[in-house]
Amino acid sequence: MTAQESGTTAAGTETLRERLLASLVTARDRTTLLTSCIEDPDLTAQHSPLMSPLVWDLAHIGNQEELWLLRNVGGREAMRPDIDVLYDAFEHPRSERPSLPLLPPEEARKYAAEVRGRALDLLEGADFEGGTRLTEAGFAFGMIAQHEQQHDETMLITHQLRTGPAALTAPDHEPVPPWTGPAEVRVPGGPFTMGTSTEPWALDNERPAHVREVAPYWIDTVPVTNAAYQAFIADGGYDTERWWTPEGWAHVRRNSLKAPLYWRREAGQWLRRRFGVTEVVPPEEPVLHVCWYEADAYARWAGRRLPTEAEWEKAARHDPVTGRSTRYPWGDADPGPEHANLGQRHLSPAPVGSYPAGASPLGVRQLIGDVWEWTSSDLEPYPGFAAFPYREYSEVFFGPDYKIMRGGSFAVDAVACRGTFRNWDYPIRRQIFAGFRTARSESA
Repeated sequence: MTAQESGTTAAGTETLRERLLASLVTARDRTTLLTSCIEDPDLTAQHSPLMSPLVWDLAHIGNQEELWLLRNVGGREAMRPDIDVLYDAFEHPRSERPSLPLLPPEEARKYAAEVRGRALDLLEGADFEGGTRLTEAGFAFGMIAQHEQQHDETMLITHQLRTGPAALTAPDHEPVPPWTGPAEVRVPGGPFTMGTSTEPWALDNERPAHVREVAPYWIDTVPVTNAAYQAFIADGGYDTERWWTPEGWAHVRRNSLKAPLYWRREAGQWLRRRFGVTEVVPPEEPVLHVCWYEADAYARWAGRRLPTEAEWEKAARHDPVTGRSTRYPWGDADPGPEHANLGQRHLSPAPVGSYPAGASPLGVRQLIGDVWEWTSSDLEPYPGFAAFPYREYSEVFFGPDYKIMRGGSFAVDAVACRGTFRNWDYPIRRQIFAGFRTARSESA
């Protein structure tokens, strides 16, 4: 290796180290915000049986960082082996976690901070080449940054579920003209590369890259709006069985669903509760807090369907001019504030038509950020899938019980969001920041 090559490698290593440090610091700053804006009783309370107490998430973040960075990468002795079982997400369902002997808030903060200090020392001397798969390209550090941001989104969901005065603030969106562009975009048929084998911090279910053949189809240019969804409600959508799958109709009847979660009808208008504030439902925003059954029923009512996961990814990544699959709809560059509504910069989706710089080559808007988008697909492994670094991240969820969501939401950080990223949940879940867009086959 020449001196010049060695210098280039050293510079690249330091750039990677700086990127990892920035990702970890950004995640921890957000965790601190979400756990310091309320008093301790709100941290230890369970605001919904669907969610953990916030203090559980805080210590779990530290425990996973200790497990993967300090123990697995650094070979260190366990700091608190006695708490491992308390913060193992597979040992105790969320509904049971308040009854566990959890670390109290101040102790949880100190534990997470001590783990982070040691992890940053480890990062300072880490070798990202010639080691193990965990250290190659800083994967373990990137995985932990993503894990913390995923729990930050979970904690933000808990903040939305909690009652009481607002504890979080964020600036409003920049105003945009009403969307008057085309209602749908044609995506040409043919093969494209789905998934990735090159994204260094991609998780196991995103791998490997493989070729998918997709027939031509049409997809909504923007996500379905609150105004459009209100038309579905007004037309008796929740009272008309033919729009619903049998399971969806049973769910609607059993739970008396009439509108998205947090909506209520008052004085002739729809209101919603958003992070402790009651407001008129903005007609131009993407609809939020709907389950898969609701999204599927709306699509049927509209004479359309939900896109498959492959259709969603082709619309988001395929460049018909070059034939390449890019990292994001706008290309390969990391997301910037001009591309997408990410990272909790705002506390709601942006009006449809926002972020023109984030459009795909075909002109599809807001595929990244704003709202997770339900697809028609179940969570299944890609051909050649191999679990790494542990089965419980995704392999144990494969099958028909879970539906795939794509694209991220306003609550997702850029480190945990890309054109290949896959999210999933039960089709009944509504507390998540999920909406949808619809599609139709070309022959339809």
